[in-house]
Amino acid sequence: MDLRLPIGDWIAGFFDWLEATFSWFFEALGDIFLAMVDAIVWLFITPPVWAVIIVVAAAALLARGWKFAIGSVVALAFIVSVNQWDNAVDSLALVLVAAFIAVALAVPLGIWAARNDAVSAAVKPVMDFLQTLPAFVYLIPAIALFGVGIAPGVVATLVFAIAPGVRLTELGIRGVDKEVVEAGEAFGATPRRILRQIQIPLAMPSIMAGVNQIIMLALSMVVIAGFVGAGGLGGDVVRAISALDAELGWEAGLSVVALAILLDRFTAAFGKGSGLYARWSKRRRLQREADEQARIDADEYAAAGARRAPY
Repeated sequence: MDLRLPIGDWIAGFFDWLEATFSWFFEALGDIFLAMVDAIVWLFITPPVWAVIIVVAAAALLARGWKFAIGSVVALAFIVSVNQWDNAVDSLALVLVAAFIAVALAVPLGIWAARNDAVSAAVKPVMDFLQTLPAFVYLIPAIALFGVGIAPGVVATLVFAIAPGVRLTELGIRGVDKEVVEAGEAFGATPRRILRQIQIPLAMPSIMAGVNQIIMLALSMVVIAGFVGAGGLGGDVVRAISALDAELGWEAGLSVVALAILLDRFTAAFGKGSGLYARWSKRRRLQREADEQARIDADEYAAAGARRAPY
């Protein structure tokens, strides 16, 4: 007597029905993903490599300082030196598109979960499922719905990477001091204004940590996405494994590492508010506060003088 539960057959049948019924939707979505990736690739490939390196170094200088700028130049120069620039750009485009969509979905969902216990209770098991499912399993439904190419790589990457963004956003919003929120309510602020001006700014370090994790997980999925024809550095790693080409494998793998360090340091800089731009913004904010306080003091002095003046 066969007691096997045919869960795999049910899931496969569901995806077959989904692909047959909504094939037009998945084709259109795949075309959108491909167009987004091609646009980013064009943005990085069209200018000379040295111009892109200069722009990235300038952004690194503003974001984190001169040490990071030098490190960015070294990392990008290494990628160019091993002839992996085009593949690195392809991988970067896939990561940026997948991470952008994942962040656009994760942050609002995390905020909603933080403000609604029922939504939080429903979201948590889904996030647990997404985080524990083996990475290669994500490729199966992606291939079934989108075929082979960049689109399934983008879909598998964003689904794989979305969970920490939702979790850390919810954690950050829930971690805001209740006394601060209550003070805003006491002054008559609406829930939307409290969210926009109190909770999100105070939760920003946690939210940016979630964005950082999304990008890192997306980049870790690049190699696996190479198995479905996504190309880039992952494609070279897959070819190196197939041909037992250790040299190509090391070059592509170290290029992934260089790209990961760059993206990690950029997102960490935005979360911590470090770098020249952050210091310049802080000085401007302090100057505005000082000017506002001086204006208030001047108004109070003028009012006090008017009260002392004889009639």
